[in-house]
Amino acid sequence: MRYKPVIGLEIHVELKTQSKMFCACANGFGLEKEPNVNICPVCSGQPGTLPVINKEAVLMVLKTGLALNCQIPDNAKFDRKNYFYPDLPKGYQISQYDQPLCGPGFLRASGNGSEEKIGIRRVHLEEDTGKLVHPKGADHSLVDFNRAGVPLMELVTEPDITSGAQAKNFCQELQQISRYLGVSDADMEKGQMRCEVNISISADKGLGTKVEIKNLNSFRAVERSIDYEIKRQSEALAGNSGEKIIQETRGWDDAAGITFSQRTKEEAHDYRYFPEPDLPPLTQLPSLSKQLSAEIPELPAKKRERFAKEYGSPELFISFVTSAGDSQGPLLADYFEQTVSELDKYLKTSADKLSRDRCLRIAENYIMTEFPKYKKAAPTPENYAEFVKLVVQNIVSSSGAQTLLSEMIKTGADPSHIIKEKDLGQVSDEEELNAAVLEAISQNPGPVADYKKGKQPALMFLVGKVMAATKGKANPQVVRKILEKLLAE
Repeated sequence: MRYKPVIGLEIHVELKTQSKMFCACANGFGLEKEPNVNICPVCSGQPGTLPVINKEAVLMVLKTGLALNCQIPDNAKFDRKNYFYPDLPKGYQISQYDQPLCGPGFLRASGNGSEEKIGIRRVHLEEDTGKLVHPKGADHSLVDFNRAGVPLMELVTEPDITSGAQAKNFCQELQQISRYLGVSDADMEKGQMRCEVNISISADKGLGTKVEIKNLNSFRAVERSIDYEIKRQSEALAGNSGEKIIQETRGWDDAAGITFSQRTKEEAHDYRYFPEPDLPPLTQLPSLSKQLSAEIPELPAKKRERFAKEYGSPELFISFVTSAGDSQGPLLADYFEQTVSELDKYLKTSADKLSRDRCLRIAENYIMTEFPKYKKAAPTPENYAEFVKLVVQNIVSSSGAQTLLSEMIKTGADPSHIIKEKDLGQVSDEEELNAAVLEAISQNPGPVADYKKGKQPALMFLVGKVMAATKGKANPQVVRKILEKLLAE
């Protein structure tokens, strides 16, 4: 029997504000060298202190909601979520309950062979908790309040996800959007983005017993834990494992590749929500959102679609340049477009009949294969466009191009100057190459005989010998042409 998985996600994202959510303490969690240095009476829950709303955090959540096609309500408010835990200094958390900043929305995520619309139930704003530290071998735990009070955005999806791959892609897309908007680096390994999975399996259109998976700190863990749970619960429902599905919270053991029971959930916890008495309601949100709409950049999905249509770029390259780094938006995508703009200026005014498509493919190739070697360093778009032209015109060989690009990044000089100074120009003159080709033929009688017997790889061996003799400066196409001509005689 086939079982249908029903999956929903709860995702927390730490916002990249300058200060904490309700006080003036620096938001630097993960950067501090010592525990409990970025704390004050407000975020450490001292009696008599009053919170003040961080406007920057509110704007970040609204902007994210707009990017996720969310409905923005007229008003929102903060609530107290009451529970006791050692990392919660006030004994309650300031969060949002029935009036969140962002209502229903959606995000498209691929999986199961297609891209589908995943519903978003809500996006709200709250403060983060502290962090418990458990020293190895000790009989006690320590608490670090540096993270307490950091602005935390929580997104809750509808149970529309049906596979581990789709859940992973949803999380990755949300990370990219967060980075494009500049609201968070959303690095899962650093705890800036945290995901919890709710999953149930059923044989019909109804819902099965819900299981929650916590402490997932990578996209890979999200996908693998869901796939494991689908298999585990399917086997339990089929009666093959002797195991029963109960409502519980499970952890994920990444090394073993399994989930494990942490605690059962017999009933929902009563957090006794009530409106936060020390904070005013948030009003006139639609007019504020209208202003924010103008600040939203072209988002990843739209940029990927445009690159495919406008430049004919392959999917692998598009994914590479439109993925935001851990601090800013799509720098490589912008860089590529600036390079294309410079190339187009040249192609419009030059008598050279260079293929635009060939120029774009060369530009893409070196960005993907060579740029990662130099981390975030790169030549100016103008110099890189000139570099691409020189490669397309066969003025520099492929090996010479690697040396040329390295020198451009190291010195900042234009490529034509470097080619002249370093003597990197490619030799395409047949008379000049003829002697090197004849020498390769005379010194390699075996491969010559193999080629004449119809073994084509022998020809490439001879081309390589000529390239080595000319220190990579020979034009390989011209060398091949000369070899074919001489060996046919």
